Amino acid sequence: MREPTININPATIRRSGPSQWWVHGLMMITTFFVASSFPVGKLIADSLPADVMMLIRFLMAAGLFAPFIFFRHGLQLPKLKKLVRYALLSIPLVTFFWCMFEALKQTSAINTGALFTTVPAMTAIFALIVNGERSSTRKVIGLLLGTLGAAWIVFKGDITAAMALDLNQGDWIFLFGAISLSLYNPLVKRIHSGEPTEVMTFWVILFGALWLLLLALPGLSEIHWQNVSFEIYGGLLYLALFTTLMSFFLLQFGTLKIGPTKVAAYGFLNPVFVLILALLLGMSEFNAALFPGIILVFSAMLFIQTEKTVQN
Repeated sequence: MREPTININPATIRRSGPSQWWVHGLMMITTFFVASSFPVGKLIADSLPADVMMLIRFLMAAGLFAPFIFFRHGLQLPKLKKLVRYALLSIPLVTFFWCMFEALKQTSAINTGALFTTVPAMTAIFALIVNGERSSTRKVIGLLLGTLGAAWIVFKGDITAAMALDLNQGDWIFLFGAISLSLYNPLVKRIHSGEPTEVMTFWVILFGALWLLLLALPGLSEIHWQNVSFEIYGGLLYLALFTTLMSFFLLQFGTLKIGPTKVAAYGFLNPVFVLILALLLGMSEFNAALFPGIILVFSAMLFIQTEKTVQN
């Protein structure tokens, strides 16, 4: 007896694809790490110049990552073309982190965490310019809701302050850094050429340390290193390990799996995580006026995560 023939449409297999819920889980963890950098950064922001702290942070991250890279991939120098790309890719990151620490000297951790939620909307714009990633109506609604929620949290529901655009100098500095970071995720997708994610992460961090060394070099001799407390180094080590090394790797990994805009959309949860951490650390008091903004950013993230990406 002849066995029945089963026809399988390859296109159907591609459409169904494996579930990527675990990637979204990793992005939630990454978002918590990123959010924790704001209160931690606020605690140590006044101890050293921003460029010096970022230099130590990037050097720590590169030093922690180097043994793993060399053990797994050997002492292999990428081609010059890739090195140039990694060097350029590190510039938006260095700009963002310098702006973050400089801003935290003049504004609150909650404000920076809330302003960070403008990154998804700006990322969508850069994703269109760099990668041709267009946004559906659903994504546009999500981005508008998230931006509105971010503004509500920054201005604490004060419409008058929002209309007057009452941002302090630290807020403006951080906003410039957020614009720089918004360019980073689309560039990751554009620059990646099949190399392991951890290799790209390592070289981006290393070049970031190089740029920061050039920036901080004139003032290094003026630092009284003996007066820098153990707590400051501990805070920088935390930032290097969790909010630099692990976050960079996971963000780049997520960008290649689900796209830059969906990864950036998790930034909408930043003010919520920052608020929770600030309350736990006694850095802020709960304000019920923030509730509408929190609801808006949650709604925005759900809108964007359930949207399908359209390419040119």
